[in-house]
Amino acid sequence: MNPKDCKYTKEHEWVRLEGDVAVVGITAYAQEQLGDIVYVDLPEPRKALRQMESFGAVDSVKTASDLFAPLSGEVMEINEALKAAPELVNQEPYAGGWMLKMKPSNRAELEKLMDAAAYEQYVSTLDH
Repeated sequence: MNPKDCKYTKEHEWVRLEGDVAVVGITAYAQEQLGDIVYVDLPEPRKALRQMESFGAVDSVKTASDLFAPLSGEVMEINEALKAAPELVNQEPYAGGWMLKMKPSNRAELEKLMDAAAYEQYVSTLDH
């Protein structure tokens, strides 16, 4: 089940607003498709991101996959724990496996993203 307090992209990233901070990660569906994640490549803090622009990558035992910014803004913090324990993305995609925290520059971009129900419907079309 995808958390209802998040918004989702068609590339399977999620974003959750916590005050003025947007927390970003990949969805449970994405980590299931990727398999065991062995490396996460994340941007440096203070990097400016644009909505739907690649900001990094995840490598798994199956494949490598680009990560796309759900919102425009500035990277404030990356999840340093993923350097030593990338498997957190598999174990806790919406909690300990978060990837970055950013300061969004345009909250209106949230309107372009899917809510949990729309994302679940989107994912169900991919499995057929």
